[in-house]
Amino acid sequence: MLAEISISNLGVIRHASAELSPGLTVLTGETGAGKTMVVTGLRLLTGGRADASRVRSGADGAVVEGAFGTQALSEEARNAVSGIASGAGADADENGEYVVSRSVKATGRSSAHLGGRKVPAATLGDLAGHLLTIHGQNDQLRLMAPEQQLAALDRYDPAIRARLDAYRDAYTAWRAASKDLKDRTEKRLELAQEVDRLQFAIEEIDAVALQAGEDDELVATINRLQDVDALREAAEIALVAIDGADAVGGVGGVGGEEEPASDLVGRAQAALEGASDQELRDLGARLGDVAGVLSDVSAELGSYMGSLPSDPEELERLLQRQQEIKALTRKYAPDAAGIVAWREKAGARLARIDTSEGAVEKLKAKVAELERGMKQRAGALTKARVKAAAELGAAVTEELHGLAMPKAQLTVEVAEAPYGRDGADAVEILLAPNASLDPKPLATSASGGELSRVMLALEVILSESSSGATLVFDEVDAGVGGRAAVEIGRRLARLARGNQVIVVTHLPQVAAYADTHLHVSKDVGDEAVTSGVAVLDNEARIEELARMMAGMDDSDTGRAHAAELFARAQSEIEQLRG
Repeated sequence: MLAEISISNLGVIRHASAELSPGLTVLTGETGAGKTMVVTGLRLLTGGRADASRVRSGADGAVVEGAFGTQALSEEARNAVSGIASGAGADADENGEYVVSRSVKATGRSSAHLGGRKVPAATLGDLAGHLLTIHGQNDQLRLMAPEQQLAALDRYDPAIRARLDAYRDAYTAWRAASKDLKDRTEKRLELAQEVDRLQFAIEEIDAVALQAGEDDELVATINRLQDVDALREAAEIALVAIDGADAVGGVGGVGGEEEPASDLVGRAQAALEGASDQELRDLGARLGDVAGVLSDVSAELGSYMGSLPSDPEELERLLQRQQEIKALTRKYAPDAAGIVAWREKAGARLARIDTSEGAVEKLKAKVAELERGMKQRAGALTKARVKAAAELGAAVTEELHGLAMPKAQLTVEVAEAPYGRDGADAVEILLAPNASLDPKPLATSASGGELSRVMLALEVILSESSSGATLVFDEVDAGVGGRAAVEIGRRLARLARGNQVIVVTHLPQVAAYADTHLHVSKDVGDEAVTSGVAVLDNEARIEELARMMAGMDDSDTGRAHAAELFARAQSEIEQLRG
């Protein structure tokens, strides 16, 4: 739900802000007051094209900001919004709302922000797909696109989604297997050459019997071998200093006549532990710890010396091994671990490449089986769509009869189409002025006003299976008046039972049904025109309705008619929602 919107320097609007409520909100005002700029601002928040010509004359740039709440959305939509925001590094604010902003410079540059983070405008478009839908003249034209009509039908019946998902899984598997079969039959020579290359590489790597991390171990061992004499001497000197010349057999001139450190520490420990003063005894105990450390170091030095290589040919062998590994790193990967991983992938790829007659026949059978499963699921999907198409056509037709199209017949046709990601169906919405005439596509059978009513009727029906969305209608009542206008107001109020609906309207019959009435007014000065947005109370609403009724706001009769219209509409809303 759109909780708040703020607009600065957009068109005739210098600065305006409004808090928006659930239910039905209408925007009214005289022509040129800036109502369209409010919708333009919403389009900017949904990632729409930034047009520098919309920036207020004399201003450096325009800024639009909106706060969107997600509490009323379905769990799936909330998770989708959260995922998009998290992917952009954005978080909800302290109110649990996502703040979206868009700025347009007079020079033409634009920027978008989500939760204070700069994002591409396309990210706002992805987010808006779960939060906000705008219905205007251009959006009505999109309804004529076949893919949009298919999406409308699928949206009508939630049960279609499960069948569509099942079909898509089967279609993806069939496509992958079919591509594999095509590659094996049409690219047999190329695959055979690839097999030879992979087999040679695998045999070359296997001959070396490489282990991951072996190259690092070789470097350490070779370094030790190259300095083995100096290392042995350092270890022996240390061991003699700790345990005496006997610890290394008293050879090599290592050591001297000095007493070993272990004896000296032991003597000091014994002297202190035999003292009568507790402080000295404590120091003796600490020397006991030192003796233990010396013993451990002595043992590890002995082990180290024992592990030092003594074979003079070992260094040459390891250097040769290192060169073998380097030869592989020049071909396959920068280190031993990478070579091992490459070999595993090559083995897996080799196992999949089998161009033998038996393998090809087996794959053909698999493709045929997957195709049968795909077609079976496509048939179930088509059956569900045909059933839903009849129900949707009847439901929308009934809505149209209440929108000053009493004899119109809307039909949703499902025709056969090539297999694709969305099934094997082509959907087309047709309209006939009455039952005796053949239905024709919307593009050729509906005027602008009729198309607006078809869109409204569709949205009313489709929204019955969802809630929590924000729907914006820009002059959906164009070319409509009288009783049809009242019916549009009623349907918008009905649509607003579970959704937030925002409507730009010129009709008092529609405005009377609103829960919240926003008035856009303009102030014409000597040098500029400015507009502002105000929330009207009930008394001000009646005055605005009277003005909309042929400018009768200064007439007692006009105000009386407006009051009657307002009271009747509000009474119907209470009954509708009570």
